[in-house]
Amino acid sequence: MSARLVIVTENGIAVSDDSRRIAFIEEALNGVQRCIQDGLPVKGYFHWSLIDNFEWQKGYSMTFGLISVDRTTQTRYPKESLAYLGSWR
Repeated sequence: MSARLVIVTENGIAVSDDSRRIAFIEEALNGVQRCIQDGLPVKGYFHWSLIDNFEWQKGYSMTFGLISVDRTTQTRYPKESLAYLGSWR
């Protein structure tokens, strides 16, 4: 019998209000935690995405990232959601 495991990939939300992203991350990670408590072999969680990226149909209008990017200067600005995800236990 082969080993089975669960890895959550590309989990995120495209919103401009970062407090909604924080709430989304909290709900998602609480769900992952419940899965682990129920005995599911969750081995990883990956948030989508680190930076606000280009989407083919929407350009730069969708803000998935934990870090915003000034497209003129390429300066990165960490969002509160990055700190929240980094501190989650």
